Amino acid sequence: MKILHVETGRHLYGGPQQVIYLIKALRDMGHDNTLVCPPGSGIDSAAREAAIPVRNLFCAGDLDLPFAYRLSQHIRESRPDIVHCHSRRGADILGGLAASFADVPAVVSRRVDNTEMRLVAALRYRPFRKVIAISEAIADVLRDRGVENERLVVIRSAVDVAPFERSADCAAFRQTFAIPEDAVVIAAAGQLIPRKGHCYLLQAIANLRHNYPALCLIIFGEGYLGNQLRAQAASLGLDDAVQFAGFRDDLDSFVHCFDIFAHPALAEGLGVAALKAAAAGVPVVGFAAGGLVEAVVHNETGLLVAPGDVNELQDAIAMLIDESELRERFGRAGRERMQNEFSIARMATMHVDVYEAVINA
Repeated sequence: MKILHVETGRHLYGGPQQVIYLIKALRDMGHDNTLVCPPGSGIDSAAREAAIPVRNLFCAGDLDLPFAYRLSQHIRESRPDIVHCHSRRGADILGGLAASFADVPAVVSRRVDNTEMRLVAALRYRPFRKVIAISEAIADVLRDRGVENERLVVIRSAVDVAPFERSADCAAFRQTFAIPEDAVVIAAAGQLIPRKGHCYLLQAIANLRHNYPALCLIIFGEGYLGNQLRAQAASLGLDDAVQFAGFRDDLDSFVHCFDIFAHPALAEGLGVAALKAAAAGVPVVGFAAGGLVEAVVHNETGLLVAPGDVNELQDAIAMLIDESELRERFGRAGRERMQNEFSIARMATMHVDVYEAVINA
């Protein structure tokens, strides 16, 4: 099968990483893949490192009609069996149109759970034979926006468990981030934007400092709320307890060194960062919002509390700090669940089933 993938995101966040996972697995299964992406983007570099064939096309966003024209020309020239659009910024609306112009069937992946006007959703998803939601929460949003149930397929994001083996030097990790030997390390990873809920986490940590003075929080990620969150941390007296570590492309290598992973998102498609923490054997605490209720099994692989409730969040964190055996139990269960239910092989096989159904239809 010949598959053309379209990913127009600029950074190698969770979604583009999933595209790399998928293409590599499809290649191992014997399928022919090509990736269309912007030059110099994060996924461009990752794909080339993985020896994935790349076609660079610049995309300025949903209104970049020349991108749609160039993409349709490339589709006509390469004649794939199917086009898979992976991102919202230009790739879905314009990618779907380009595939239609080239008379090649197309599918699209939806990774976010935010709503949109029904008219916009109708226009966005009309060109696609199948719409792949990465969680039931996202599928529910799409149904509510008028996407027909027969066009919807749920295929959860996957995580590669192998790189998270506990082999890295956690002493070196603590030294790098100047973490005291007896400190409990809580980490959060995600864009510094409102829906990720970092402000609630900072308040919870401030409340906990009275009973847990050695508590250490490391926040990984970048975003336009960075300065505001730093100011909040300073106003709460957390300068010596919170580190803003920015974006780290080596984060996977030391995830297992965290004691607790916090993911207080108010809206979440699924939560790849939480999946990776579970794969590394780290218990997850967060808000029961969106797809996170599918990424984390409450009281089995982590703890989920009411969205936006700082008191419940700090109580859940305190429970995990106090009970090291509970952390270990949640960590083991989370890793086992990732191996059984979120494997890359399973995700790729489900995509092949969708491709074949579309092509044969």
